[in-house]
Amino acid sequence: MVESTQSEFVTIVSNDGFEFIIPRSAACVSGALRRSLDPSSKFPEGISGRCELGEFSGVVVEKICEYFCYNEKHKDQVNVPDMDIPPELCLELLMAADFLDT
Repeated sequence: MVESTQSEFVTIVSNDGFEFIIPRSAACVSGALRRSLDPSSKFPEGISGRCELGEFSGVVVEKICEYFCYNEKHKDQVNVPDMDIPPELCLELLMAADFLDT
């Protein structure tokens, strides 16, 4: 019987090869990533702890990862300040949020 060892961190990779290492708990803010990182799901991401987001550039994936960590840090707080989002990324980030079930 093979025992699954889940790392505390996961790697998120953009389509241009940038890698972002974030806490697994932060990545699981996304429903899509949570399901794919589940070791019982038999997805390769669940085994390797590496998610490739080939649909999005490094700039967008960086902001996605920033949001995951921001969300986790402030999840139990009230009156949380808005996260700084450049207007030129808004459309891509909305599409990413829909894709990632965030």
